[in-house]
Amino acid sequence: MVDDYIINTTNLCKSYGPHMALEDLNLKVEKGATGLLGPNGAGKSTFLKTILGLIQATSGEGTVLGHDIRTEGAAIRSRIGYMPEYEALNPDMDAIYQVRYSGELLGMNPVVAMSRAHEALQYVGLGEQRYRNIGSFSTGMKQATKLACAIIHDPELIIADEPSNGLDAVAREFMITTLQNTVKTGNRSVLMASHLMDDVERVCENIVLLHKGKLAAQGRIEDLKDIDREIEIHVWGGATKLEEAMAKVGLTVRREGRIMRIQHIGEDTTTLILKCAAETGAQIRRMHEYEASLEDLFLVIMENLGYEVKTSEDLLRSPVQARQVDAPKSMGGGS
Repeated sequence: MVDDYIINTTNLCKSYGPHMALEDLNLKVEKGATGLLGPNGAGKSTFLKTILGLIQATSGEGTVLGHDIRTEGAAIRSRIGYMPEYEALNPDMDAIYQVRYSGELLGMNPVVAMSRAHEALQYVGLGEQRYRNIGSFSTGMKQATKLACAIIHDPELIIADEPSNGLDAVAREFMITTLQNTVKTGNRSVLMASHLMDDVERVCENIVLLHKGKLAAQGRIEDLKDIDREIEIHVWGGATKLEEAMAKVGLTVRREGRIMRIQHIGEDTTTLILKCAAETGAQIRRMHEYEASLEDLFLVIMENLGYEVKTSEDLLRSPVQARQVDAPKSMGGGS
């Protein structure tokens, strides 16, 4: 049902003259936590501005929380909380008044806005510093203040753009924990754009990956990891000969010294590895399935889908073909 999706787009396009920033995006983002990924220039910022109704789509349709992105931008923005990457705070204001002002801009009564500002700053860990000047805040405190501004009106969807960027370890941990609590305990949805894959993986269950304005992959992180399954082995003696033998039987090997990771191509992958080890006399001291990280998944998709975008369904159906680059052979494609 449409109501099950917080963001729903159909053939969404946005062009700037001859440049297509977004091209035929068909997205269905469910409630919960979703990571928005992509390299610089992938179209993430344009996508966010378009679904918020800040810029008009060139063609296509879309809804956010059931509201039309073309005609109901104000209604959308009243029901979402936006935490921007860029500087959005007045350094000359105390944190409590900055957060209260954000509530007033949304139409909240000043008395209610002040009460909610106290609650929001307490929630993000700035209860004791709420009357301090923002100009004296650290980067982590400023990020927390931006989050407080985003949640003062208790939005259904929080869009966090690089929320942990530039934070030290302690501030980063607190930010991630706060977002996790917002989703799990607060029962709110989060769309998190970040270059820090570890943070996305901790907060989000799903990802949307954009590349050159197109949808490169979408789905549950755990499901998408299946496209890059590998067997990791620790070899003692004869590592080079074993690597050569495995390559001869069609296995793809990534090697770091005595540690090798072999692409899982079927149920007989382990048998082939052991057969090659027996033939070469190599000693395998340890063998286990390597658990790929979100960063591994991101690199695999970006490396191999740089020219023709495939859906996550295509990726899962045919992982070997999904690895092929669809560029002309003269440009290194087909492998």
